[in-house]
Amino acid sequence: EVFVYQNRVYSNTYRIEVPWTNKQLDISYASYRDKAEPGEAEKWTVTVQGKNGENKAAELLTSMYDASLDQFKPHSWSVPEIWTTIYSRSHFLWRNVFGLSDGANENGPHIETAAVPTISYDHLAASAEEIWEREWTKLIADPKLSNQERIFKQNELNLLQNTWNRGGLMTQQMLRGRVAGVESDAATVRIRGMASMSAPAAKVDKKEFNLSGMDPKNISDLKIEPDGTILVTTINSNAPTVQIRKNFNETAFFFPQLYADSTGKYSFSFTMPEALTQWKWMTLAHTKDLAFGTNSALIVTQKKLMVQPNAPRFMREGDNMEFSSRIVNLTDKEISGQATLELIDATTNTSVDGWFQNVFPAQYFTVEAGQSMAVKFPIQIPYSFNRPLTWRIVARAGETSDGEENTVPVLTNRMLVTETLPLYLPNDTTSHFSFGKLLHNTSESLSTESLTVEYTSNPVWYAVQALPYLVNFPYECAEQTFNRFYANTLASFIINKHPKLKQVFELWRADSTALVSNLQKNEELKQILLQETPWVMEAESEAQRKKNLALLFDLARLSSQSEVFIQKLEQQQLPDGSFSWFRGGLADRYITNYILTGIGKLKRIGAITPDLTLRLRNVLAKAIRFMDGQIASDYNRLVKNKADLAKQQIGSAQIDYLYMRSFFRDLAQSSQTAYDYYYKQARQFWINQNSYYKAQIGLICFRNKDEQFATATIMPALLENTSTDSKMGMYWKSSYTGWWYQSPIEHQSMMIAFFSELNQSINSPSLLRAINAMKTWLLLNKQTNNWRTTIATADACYALLLNGSDWLSNEKNVIIQLGNYTVSSSQEKTEAGTGYLKKRIEGRSVTPAMGNITVTTSSNSKIASSPSWGSVYWQYFEDLDKITPAASPLSIVKNLFVEKNTDKGKLLEAVHEGDELKTGDKIVVRLELRSDRDMDYLHLKDMRAASMEPVNVLSGYKWQGGLGYYESTRDASTNFFISHLPKGTYVFEYPLFITHTGIFSVGIANIQCMYAPEFSSHSGGTRIRVSK
Repeated sequence: EVFVYQNRVYSNTYRIEVPWTNKQLDISYASYRDKAEPGEAEKWTVTVQGKNGENKAAELLTSMYDASLDQFKPHSWSVPEIWTTIYSRSHFLWRNVFGLSDGANENGPHIETAAVPTISYDHLAASAEEIWEREWTKLIADPKLSNQERIFKQNELNLLQNTWNRGGLMTQQMLRGRVAGVESDAATVRIRGMASMSAPAAKVDKKEFNLSGMDPKNISDLKIEPDGTILVTTINSNAPTVQIRKNFNETAFFFPQLYADSTGKYSFSFTMPEALTQWKWMTLAHTKDLAFGTNSALIVTQKKLMVQPNAPRFMREGDNMEFSSRIVNLTDKEISGQATLELIDATTNTSVDGWFQNVFPAQYFTVEAGQSMAVKFPIQIPYSFNRPLTWRIVARAGETSDGEENTVPVLTNRMLVTETLPLYLPNDTTSHFSFGKLLHNTSESLSTESLTVEYTSNPVWYAVQALPYLVNFPYECAEQTFNRFYANTLASFIINKHPKLKQVFELWRADSTALVSNLQKNEELKQILLQETPWVMEAESEAQRKKNLALLFDLARLSSQSEVFIQKLEQQQLPDGSFSWFRGGLADRYITNYILTGIGKLKRIGAITPDLTLRLRNVLAKAIRFMDGQIASDYNRLVKNKADLAKQQIGSAQIDYLYMRSFFRDLAQSSQTAYDYYYKQARQFWINQNSYYKAQIGLICFRNKDEQFATATIMPALLENTSTDSKMGMYWKSSYTGWWYQSPIEHQSMMIAFFSELNQSINSPSLLRAINAMKTWLLLNKQTNNWRTTIATADACYALLLNGSDWLSNEKNVIIQLGNYTVSSSQEKTEAGTGYLKKRIEGRSVTPAMGNITVTTSSNSKIASSPSWGSVYWQYFEDLDKITPAASPLSIVKNLFVEKNTDKGKLLEAVHEGDELKTGDKIVVRLELRSDRDMDYLHLKDMRAASMEPVNVLSGYKWQGGLGYYESTRDASTNFFISHLPKGTYVFEYPLFITHTGIFSVGIANIQCMYAPEFSSHSGGTRIRVSK
């Protein structure tokens, strides 16, 4: 509207929006329970209606997840904004007849007040222990119980401590043996004033009974008579079984495509997970004409009686802690009952209460209506127990009960060391070997984990055994994501190329004796075991190990997994076509080139199928375009800086690029000028490169039709620098600087690749023997199931699968004598066509005499001259201060501080050995990292105490002090991945909160070059004491 009044023009615009109400759907939750019991079967119903209340034929997406996850990052669904708002607007124009005028305001005096700082204090919600109001009750005051004594044996203590508690003593004091009138030692308990409990001291279910034969876990009620007799009521064997909650899935259900039934209702069924928590139920509906609607609701799973354990994420050997749980009473009356804690070895399903000194496994409780209380079980984590531990807490009160069970890893405070003795027989013979370190072991602190022997006449099996290492490696950088795809593709290639192996895997896969273990079922536990205690997974039964390996080589699984890995690669690829080492980082030229080279290797050996070629087309095109741009930038920089182009201007980055490009000569070159210049540089200045890059240049020339230069010039130069050993094969002596291509395995793999490709052209028997000798060195330098790093393992697998002698069909009879212990191919029933033998001996059965080793092989005369290989791996735990790392340019120091709020602001107080901390304290971990040279691709892993919870739970890329790194929080450690570390000193800090009482080891910090692990260092460790 517009109007004129007293020579002034007034205007206003009104915007009237008409909502798309006809495109709105109303979702109603017709039938559901907002309070449900865990583990119950549920059937819920949803209705979808339009604007006028009519039922709509829509497609429904519905899901429910643990609402506590919203604390990390809120989650919601929103209706797509596809319906734009339409409105009409008219404009009125007028002239400014009277011209412009200016005005001014006079500012008054301005008084700036001083800012008063606001001091905020970190705080935590009250823990179960804090909200528990202690109940003090008086001791039994009965003259009949005075001035008398009775001696009880230790096996009666569990029952008696419950009896005294019911008689009026405080539970927490009683558990610590600090109650008036009680004296305790290791063998007996002396109780003053209990002489009236002479036989018969107890009546169980109205019958006289000896206390020593009673299991406290079978007691449902106790009463003390005036004469001191204990009346015990046991749990009826016919009573309902306690539901032990084990399923803690964070997603209750996810139904992406539901349709209405004939009545217009949407119904679905599911089983409620067993966590006691609040759930967020979300639903989205849409129709073919693009009408949308959403709805959400909160659901609670609860029981009348609930146990809510405060379990740690993990335990560490040598720690002392109080395992606590809250007992919650949601009924309208007071309840009394018994809570028990059971500790079970997850690998054998046997009780380990004794190992963990769980001497008070049963406790009584009384909880008022609508209230809660805490029970605590003091335990000590033993040394040499480095297996997963299952804990089970059960509470019973009359007809109500609840229980919860879960599994946590028990981590070692020591380091696992692997010593390797390679075994090599060039033909059928008997050879003697001596494992000196095992024979002459004198360390008192050393604890043997296992002794493993393996032998084969088929080197393909080493590649087969190594592929699970690549697939299961626990970190998510671009290189390891690619190497999972690489391993998957190699597995498919091996199966298709070697039908005998396929037959063996099908037999293993069908083996009914190899049941899937609980460790395999629990994916979260499996990941932490792989990160912190990988030897646990290796200790599975032979049948289980074979079945797991066969499942990896299942063709259907390989196909689906390849698609998953390609999708992850696409997500990690940056818009310019490059890859960063970790998501969120900058473009990384070396990682991008490495991924392209890996795809090229798969293509070279024929492992890339036409379907995969089509699927990878976009990833390849974008990445190669990026690398072409990088080489063009290198050349243009030389031109811009007026560099002398006749002198050597080529380095490792340009040679790596030329080598990568030699796999993709069929793809158009967008930087031909730069490519031609650096190709000429490589050919001209090859002599100045190390042997790794000489081999690369040789392959570059060979693939560019310059065979004469590769075979007549570069090949003889490389052979001149070899070393040959009758027991170790042919190898090159090289130094290490922290770059993966100068590490021995990667270097040897490159040599095998170079000579194998050239020999396909020249077909020289002497060169074939040299290649086999090179492979022998590579095979004998394997560590257990893999080589030292993911890159080394990937390169070694590629080298072993290149053309050489065909040893696949060579099956030998093998007898290996380890002292008085014999392992033979006939005993172990090696599968036909594999030629592979492996035996793992548990640590308790290993003796030093097993260091004397004799190997005898025999076969038919046709293949008697074929070689065979083996290794013995001795794995043991040793104290960190007994392990001396190699000289390293890295050093790491770890310190802890308590953050306190004072009148002057936040202050950090150093934590020293023996200092007492409190639950709820905020701890700041400070890591000081020093490097005397530039380093690349470092992994800094800082272990946590079991009593600490991290504040930073979301992983991501961060910058601090000019250094970029990827920070990843795991259950037992915080990890920092640094793609490039310039020379200097750096400080990392991150916060934690203390959640459990006891005495704990805080673990160590370890820094290691991820692709050259000989460059490493670790900090010292310390212990902390935590009280309430």
